[in-house]
Amino acid sequence: MKRLFRALRSLVLPILVAAAGGAQAQAPQPPEIAVRNYLLMDATSGQILAAKDIDAPVEQASLTKLMTAYVVFDALRAKKITLEQKLPVSERAWKMPGSRMFIDPKMQVPVDDLLSGMIIQSGNDATMALAEGVGGTAEQFVKMMNDQAAAMGLKGTAYKNPEGLTEAGHTTTARDLAVITARLQQDFPEYMHYYATKQYRYPGTPASNSNNRNLLLYRDPSVDGMKTGHTAAAGYCLVSTAKREFAGVGSRRLISIVLGAASENARANESQKLLNWGYTAFDAVKLFDANQAVETPAVWKGAQNSLKIGSTAPIVITVPSGSAGKVSTQVVRQDPLVAPFAKGQEVGKLKITVGDQMVREVPLVALEDVPQAGLFGRAWDAIRLWIK
Repeated sequence: MKRLFRALRSLVLPILVAAAGGAQAQAPQPPEIAVRNYLLMDATSGQILAAKDIDAPVEQASLTKLMTAYVVFDALRAKKITLEQKLPVSERAWKMPGSRMFIDPKMQVPVDDLLSGMIIQSGNDATMALAEGVGGTAEQFVKMMNDQAAAMGLKGTAYKNPEGLTEAGHTTTARDLAVITARLQQDFPEYMHYYATKQYRYPGTPASNSNNRNLLLYRDPSVDGMKTGHTAAAGYCLVSTAKREFAGVGSRRLISIVLGAASENARANESQKLLNWGYTAFDAVKLFDANQAVETPAVWKGAQNSLKIGSTAPIVITVPSGSAGKVSTQVVRQDPLVAPFAKGQEVGKLKITVGDQMVREVPLVALEDVPQAGLFGRAWDAIRLWIK
């Protein structure tokens, strides 16, 4: 293994590690999953490990509330609202059908409690109160949701309401749900505790309504989210996330999405099956730490003669168990590299293969500023480039 990592760090030319030869990495076959659509993604590497009909349009049900929460979290970060701020409960919010937090127009409810009511209890009344409080009207809030979906590049998602009740055209895909989930955890880690909370009840509301419907929170200590959903059209749906620790890699996070299961228990069972398989059938291999130089190529016409390039995030790949020795890498860039370069500027890509199968392509950026050299230095390098 030490020889593998020493070889990976040279990276000047395509590197074939150990005795991999040209062998094709055999992708593990997922177990039978009794749902209409599913997706398993390793969020640490961004790789999809298993999938079924992930671009097919599906009813969203309460998985809609993932985007509702994203827009509310964004408003909190922008200080348009605060967690302590109390919002009114409109007649419309009070009369929302389906799952409820059981708030009414006599109440003024803090945003913090409304978020708990929406996420933990899946309350449509709490969701409508938040939508009206952030957007002014539910309709304006839905526009904000669709604008955010477009900004995320979600091609298969359209919102018609903030809560997820069945409505024509209110659809998403398993792939888009994975993107939303990953973005929630990446962009708003400070609010992810709501999704891991097992019980919540607002004072004066029924105690029988306090349990989080995500059964995996009670079964698997590594599960820390995210959201359940159910309507007659959508079936039973669950977006679940888990984080487990592994030597040499640190924490490894998987996102499981199951759509159209037959029951509440079935969606939990099928999701657990996917998560366990993902952790046992695949290994994570860390190639480089965040801000570690992948390569230090020569720079022309610069104040210094080399440039450290790498990634601002750890470079991790997910490979079938036992196939770490089949990893090969290649740095691709356009030479010559001519200054100036700004820190964070993309200058190339790292292509990663397992056997002869491409598994990931990672942008490489300048890890430092390299300003232009003075007039004499630029002239001298111009002559050297011409001779070269």
